[in-house]
Amino acid sequence: MAPTPRPRGRPKAFHDKTDQNTVQALDRGLTLLELVAARPGLSLSELAAESGEAVATVFRALVTLEGHRMVEAEEGGQLWHVGPGAFRVGTTFLRRTKVVERARQPMDTLMRDTGETANLGIEAGDEVLFLSQVETHEAIRAFFPPGTKAPMHVSGIGKALLAWYGEIRVRRVIERKGLERFTDLTLATEADLLRDLAATRARGYAIDDQERATGMRCVAAPIFNSHGEPVAGLSVSGPAFRIALTDTARIGALVRAAADQVTEATGGQQP
Repeated sequence: MAPTPRPRGRPKAFHDKTDQNTVQALDRGLTLLELVAARPGLSLSELAAESGEAVATVFRALVTLEGHRMVEAEEGGQLWHVGPGAFRVGTTFLRRTKVVERARQPMDTLMRDTGETANLGIEAGDEVLFLSQVETHEAIRAFFPPGTKAPMHVSGIGKALLAWYGEIRVRRVIERKGLERFTDLTLATEADLLRDLAATRARGYAIDDQERATGMRCVAAPIFNSHGEPVAGLSVSGPAFRIALTDTARIGALVRAAADQVTEATGGQQP
């Protein structure tokens, strides 16, 4: 009997993530790139201190990344930022899924109907990863640029996804990530979060009531795939003085309708 062929493009040790199968220099370089993205405008010495690597090691990695336009330095101050090469690579991730394209018009409509910023996000590594945003024109507004991450239990999109996950999956996310308290309103116990997720399912949308940042509210709803599984979420975020709790039912209906529109446009179905 002929041996079963391995999946194309994957070596025999594909699932072996031990040190012998990682390239340490590449690992350090990518870690440094993540640091530059998270903390733009740091100097060479600051990046070395933050990463725990020697200045010479960090310099060589930065020069290598700069050669591929993944990072770039400001003139004069030598402060480092993400470069256009990183943007080019990152946008290929967005092109993998049609949800970003199909969500753009509903998000634009949401922003105009509510006057607040509309966001699109998915779950990545037990966190919310924001993919796209349509900003309001208001001076005071929520800001989640593409690539920003947030804990699921304090994010409207995160709670919208968790509400339609199975309880076992929710408990595993809690075990892995914990329930860090950010404000006095954070749902920092499993019982409180599960009660909130049940209420979310009942009304069809999630509410982040100043649970991550005091003075900011968010209303979100899930987007489903063809199997009725939550794979993304749409939200509207803004300051609490403009989004009162009495406004959340009206905004929730708009967000849910927009999310359902994206579900239909991408071939998904309600669970």
